[in-house]
Amino acid sequence: MSSGQQLKDRPRASRSRRGGGGGSGHGRLTVKRVAILGVTVAALAGGTTYVVRTSVENNSAPKKVLEPDSFLALDPNAPDPEADILKENAVQALRKDRLERGRDRKNGLDPVDIVEKAPGGGGFNPANFPPGSTPDPGSNKAVGKEMAAARGWTGAEWGCLERLWDKESHWNERAMNRYSGAYGIPQSLPGSKMASAGSDWQTNPATQIKWGLGYIAGRYKTPCGAWGHSQRVGWY
Repeated sequence: MSSGQQLKDRPRASRSRRGGGGGSGHGRLTVKRVAILGVTVAALAGGTTYVVRTSVENNSAPKKVLEPDSFLALDPNAPDPEADILKENAVQALRKDRLERGRDRKNGLDPVDIVEKAPGGGGFNPANFPPGSTPDPGSNKAVGKEMAAARGWTGAEWGCLERLWDKESHWNERAMNRYSGAYGIPQSLPGSKMASAGSDWQTNPATQIKWGLGYIAGRYKTPCGAWGHSQRVGWY
C-alpha cells in the first residue's frame, strides 16, 4: 500500500474508532449514569419503606373509640346511607310479618317496643331509667309542640310532626324499633347519634326532641317534608 493511500485511509480509521467508542459507550455504565441509577434506586427504596412502615403502624395502632363527648362535634344531618338501608329493610320486614299474619296496617303488628333499659353504643353503656320514672307521651308531645313552635313550625307543620312521631314512637322516649333498633321519640338510628344534642339522650325526652327537630330541618327542611317522605317509602 502506498503512503498516499495510508494517509487517505487514516482519518477514516480514526472516525471508525471514535464511532465504535461511542457505540460501546451506550452500553457502558458511566459515572453519571451510575449516580442517576443510585439516586433512583434510593428513592424507590425509600418510598417503598415509607409505605410499608405506614401500613404497619396504622394496622398495629390501637383503634380509637369514640367517647360520649366526641359526639357533640358530629353532624346529625350528615348522609348515612347505611342507616337508610337499615330503615328500608325494617320496613320490608314489618310488611312481610303483617302479610304473613294476615293483619292490616291499622290493626296490625306494631313495630315499636318499649324497652326496659336504654340502649348503649358509640361509647355509651346501656343505662337504667331513673327509678320510678314512667314515659309520658302527652307531656312529651307538649314539649315537642313548644320546641317546634320556636322554629316556626305551627299549624300544618305541627300536625305533620305530631303524626310522624305518633307513627314512629308514639312519642315515647323509650321506644325502640324491633326490626332496625332505632331508638327514642325521633327514632334515631343508632340512638347514640342523639348524643350530639346532649349526653342524656338515653333518658331525656327533650334532648331526643331537640335532636329530632334538627335532623328534620337538616334533611327534610320541614316536618311536612319528613312526613311526606315517610308516607311514600315508610321511613324518614
